[in-house]
Amino acid sequence: MEFKITLTTEEIVRGLKHYRRIAKQDVLRAPETPNPEVFRRHAEARREVYAKLAEVAEAEGPEAVVQYALELYKSLPFVTGTPEDQYPEIKGQENALENFFLMIGLDPKTRREARKARKPLQ
Repeated sequence: MEFKITLTTEEIVRGLKHYRRIAKQDVLRAPETPNPEVFRRHAEARREVYAKLAEVAEAEGPEAVVQYALELYKSLPFVTGTPEDQYPEIKGQENALENFFLMIGLDPKTRREARKARKPLQ
């Protein structure tokens, strides 16, 4: 599958670094939240996804990182609608990937198709 990516590898990596800094700030402020452990795990999951996406972007380029992100997104179990404090890692990964898709301007139709491909949590 080919994508029209208008961002360069450097722009993608810069954007992902920005998102990682935000997630790091969230990790640091987790103790101040009503549910510190869940908040921390969600933020750490986002940081890990941003780091991996940046690694793929630097090694393989914009198209490859988009393909990787879509495959990762499709592989995540669908946990939308579960209680807020359940599955923070999955929800953090999902949030990070959705932020990435918005950052690169991924076509909404492609995002919807990837979301539909996800299986419910067993």
